[in-house]
Amino acid sequence: MMLIDETTVPDGALPVEEFKAHLRLGSGFDGNSLQDDVLRSFLRAALSAVEARTGKALISRSFSYTLSEWGDAQGQVLPVAPVVAIDAITATDRTGTEAILPVDGIWLERDQTQPRVRPIGAALPAVPGAGTVSVAFTAGYGPAWSDVPADLQQAVMLLAAHYYEYRDETGLSEGCMPFGVTSLLERYRFLRISGGRRS
Repeated sequence: MMLIDETTVPDGALPVEEFKAHLRLGSGFDGNSLQDDVLRSFLRAALSAVEARTGKALISRSFSYTLSEWGDAQGQVLPVAPVVAIDAITATDRTGTEAILPVDGIWLERDQTQPRVRPIGAALPAVPGAGTVSVAFTAGYGPAWSDVPADLQQAVMLLAAHYYEYRDETGLSEGCMPFGVTSLLERYRFLRISGGRRS
């Protein structure tokens, strides 16, 4: 099984100005734009960490999920939520030949914890012997920062600020997540999905 994030969060979707305001509240950060690239890097790192902890895509983008076999032919769990659309399903045989499977034979079971690809008929399309099947889908709360739930926005801000404040601290090389962030993410933790199963 392999999950690939096919697109990156565009710079315009990152809340740089909001992050500047957040930093000024705590540390007198000035308002110039000289450090915008640095601030974006901390926001991206925080966004990635929050998504990894919760199993959520905060900003909408495209993913592909490749499997050697369906976990359940009656409904394959996707490893990211919330899924808004199934874009394509591609089967690849052992020689590398690809075939686009019709998406009119499947439907998306929308779920905040375990979204699934479901068959309209008896089962999902067969996976070629010694081959793979790849599901291309779009997931995320929306294309803009304002679409992200407020508690997840706050978690990203707090974690990005933590990364910024401790950017020169080598003692934190193994990584850590501040208590304020973990408490905000706690209600999302059971939504984390791994390998098509809840973890």
